[in-house]
Amino acid sequence: MSFFDTDENLQRIGTLLTEKAQAVFRERDVPVEQFGFVLLQSAPGGGRPKGAALRSGWRSYPCSLVKVFFLVAAQAALEAGRLSEHEELDRAMRDMILWSSNSATNYVIDLLSGTTGDTLLSEPEMAAWADRRQVVNRFFAQFGWPELAGINLNQKLMDDLRYGREKLGLDRSPEGHNALTPIAMARLMHAIFDGSVLTEARREKVQKLLARDLASPFLPRGAYQVAGYLAGGMPAGTQIWSKAGRTRWLGDERADFRRHDALRAVLPNGASFILTVFSQGEAIAEDDGFLPQLGSITAKEILAL
Repeated sequence: MSFFDTDENLQRIGTLLTEKAQAVFRERDVPVEQFGFVLLQSAPGGGRPKGAALRSGWRSYPCSLVKVFFLVAAQAALEAGRLSEHEELDRAMRDMILWSSNSATNYVIDLLSGTTGDTLLSEPEMAAWADRRQVVNRFFAQFGWPELAGINLNQKLMDDLRYGREKLGLDRSPEGHNALTPIAMARLMHAIFDGSVLTEARREKVQKLLARDLASPFLPRGAYQVAGYLAGGMPAGTQIWSKAGRTRWLGDERADFRRHDALRAVLPNGASFILTVFSQGEAIAEDDGFLPQLGSITAKEILAL
């Protein structure tokens, strides 16, 4: 049982997204099974959202989408006093989301877990290190959300291969790499904007960090994650909150060639939606037009409802 109710209009839009994705994937000789999404609209008064989905439970290497989970965990730790507010942490949380910085993310992970990744450790020390790295998994497990089944949040973000403790930790982790599903990402995005995953003040901090501006001078920069992503298909005047991610070749087929996105949009007419898209395949990861096309289809159809 999902946390949302199926909706005829959103299912129709979902069919259009599926047909578009299938056409693109077939044209590029990419298996169509390497695509999944969740589309949501919140219910008035805070009731169950309505939605549509395809392969919502597809477990995939999440690229930088996982950074939203680390941000929420850090805000909760600050609220509980397990972390202390300071300028470097604020800067890291901003750059982790705004510029998708892996260095900033790994600093946040170090603070949350009390671990670092440099020199080798003795066997008992390595076991303790691996246990501390489960801190974010334990934090989200306490919510009991069935949509989070199968996710993993215990690895740092790398631009290529891993070395030292990070390599040993990955090899020994039963869960392997970080992993998310379209439904897990959608569940968290809904909680950030329409739920109670954090206090209201902390949710507002997260929302502010996720905000993107279609008039920003940074728009042409790929690191801003609008051009080439779902937000790139939104009409002028749309309010956007998003986090995307892409991997090219990393030397590890478990993580190579993904392109994902999680978007919340408020359209010029006030209609809002959340769309999470997961995709895999070299031709898709390199295609800057694919996700904007899906975003444009969704926005056009929801504006017409």
